[in-house]
Amino acid sequence: MHDHAPLVAALAYPDALAIFIVEPEWLSSPDCDCSHVDFALGCVAELRAALAQRSLPLLVRVGSAVAVLDQLQREVTFTHLLSHEETGAAWSYARDRQVALWCASTSVHWQQFNQNGVVRGLRTRAGWAKRWQARMDAPLHLLDGKFTAALALDQPDLPTVASLGLSPHGKALQTAGERAARQTLSSFVQVRGYGYRKALSSPLSAETGCSRLSPHLAFGTISMRTVHQATELAIANTPEREMAYGLRGFSGRLRWHCHFMQKLEDEPDIEFHNFARVCDGLREEAFNTKHFDAWCSGQTGYPMVDACIRSLRATGWLNFRMRAMLVSFASYHLWLHWRQTGLFLARQFLDYEPGIHWSQMQMQSGTTGINTLRIYSPTKQAQDQDPQGHFIRRWVPELAKVPLPYLTEPWKMDLSVQRMAACMIGADYPLPIVEDKAAMKAAKDKMYGLRKTPQAKIEAADVQARHGSRKSGLPASSQRRKSKTPSKSEVPSVQGDLFC
Repeated sequence: MHDHAPLVAALAYPDALAIFIVEPEWLSSPDCDCSHVDFALGCVAELRAALAQRSLPLLVRVGSAVAVLDQLQREVTFTHLLSHEETGAAWSYARDRQVALWCASTSVHWQQFNQNGVVRGLRTRAGWAKRWQARMDAPLHLLDGKFTAALALDQPDLPTVASLGLSPHGKALQTAGERAARQTLSSFVQVRGYGYRKALSSPLSAETGCSRLSPHLAFGTISMRTVHQATELAIANTPEREMAYGLRGFSGRLRWHCHFMQKLEDEPDIEFHNFARVCDGLREEAFNTKHFDAWCSGQTGYPMVDACIRSLRATGWLNFRMRAMLVSFASYHLWLHWRQTGLFLARQFLDYEPGIHWSQMQMQSGTTGINTLRIYSPTKQAQDQDPQGHFIRRWVPELAKVPLPYLTEPWKMDLSVQRMAACMIGADYPLPIVEDKAAMKAAKDKMYGLRKTPQAKIEAADVQARHGSRKSGLPASSQRRKSKTPSKSEVPSVQGDLFC
């Protein structure tokens, strides 16, 4: 309801209806999870009640967008369609093209409003940061008054995940809806942001020390501009230097959020293909299903990797450094292609944002051609980020009684210690799926060898020109979509680092 340009614009019309469409194309897409749908429906339930107080009915229909709009056109003739621009996955762009064609054939004027810092039809990255700042500093779009509703239509109960034919997800999710989003923002800028820069690295401190706004930004229950302005106001008003320091760190990550989404807007193919095409064939033929299954199920034999995967599958959230470690381990130690691991993670992350997700999957896999290779040792990460073993013991109960000196490397326990800990390695908990140092060396040899080739250097320069962060300079020769049609549209680590 707050800072929603299409809603505010709709106030100018004599009749209005709001609609939310649950699309089969979304439900069947490989990056969709029941938890995403459950969270969205929770948001819609609250939104429907809030809009009703403004005399605006919110219709919820299940079906393909064009079919639903066509049926609605027969029920109540409409001439204007108002929405936000979207930088989404390939299925959503295909839907946008279909809707654009339908609008043209029915003389419906489709007006799309920007909702963040992503610029549609961008020709160069030069000056992008200033445009982002101008958008974020602009006045909020505030509703003032009630709507004049169109002809009343039947509003059946909202669908449920069960009625949509989805299996229960079993995750302990954050609370859905705008009210929860605003409460989460308030608690962060007033209290929890105090130690943000330190808190975001460990999965223990990050649980409360990070903002936890990422699902709300991904689903649109709060706007980027609202978060930005509230953060800047808190920085200006706090007398505590440490709080201001923490909030400034968070503020900078909001820009990176849109920076990475802009990459997908400019070059939609990165959802499927390597940024640097010299990396084509690097991992495709070597995909190891057993390694993939062990990684997905948290049975790799590396306690921190397994704890993070299990935690993520149970809650739908994980802090930035542990996301980076998971992708690094899958891409380098296990030599798995980012597309398959990326789809699995997309389904686990409640805050899945395609533009950030696929850019970061490639960045952490080394296929952008321009970013520093980050190859994390899972043992060192466990020692650094969970020194007392609390996180590992919580999520890998097989290791609950393992003495702390062995907890990050349980395979080093002799048989007497294993018996004492009631954890036989190879039976109760798996042996390491690969040898850490050997796997890291093999990955480095391949990646650095490839990057030294002339073709890799040429492509790196091209990727930097298209997508690199800079204040001025190079033109972007990306595969952008024409601005007349809907378009899709270093630095921090994986998604949670950008706005968690």
